[in-house]
Amino acid sequence: MMDKIKKNYFLLISTFLVLYFFFNLLEGERGLFSYFKKRDILMNLQNDETNLSNKIRNLKFKNSLLSDKLDLDYIETLIRAKFLFGKEGETLYIIRNNDN
Repeated sequence: MMDKIKKNYFLLISTFLVLYFFFNLLEGERGLFSYFKKRDILMNLQNDETNLSNKIRNLKFKNSLLSDKLDLDYIETLIRAKFLFGKEGETLYIIRNNDN
């Protein structure tokens, strides 16, 4: 038994090294599967970043409507949303008194 191991020592060591590097190539911290997981995480984080930057841009725009120049139409929509003054899809009628 020891004679066979001694004769095939190089083959045995090279086989174990190939298997070791193969498994680390696939499953290690820097392996192929880890690469795909990290790529998916990166894509999700980039999508979250674009969504959050869009929300920030939207909030800055709304803040500018309230602080720089008051936009009365925007204030009216805020009042309607907060105090449930009016409903979606309603028709507004403006009645003017003519004192002629």
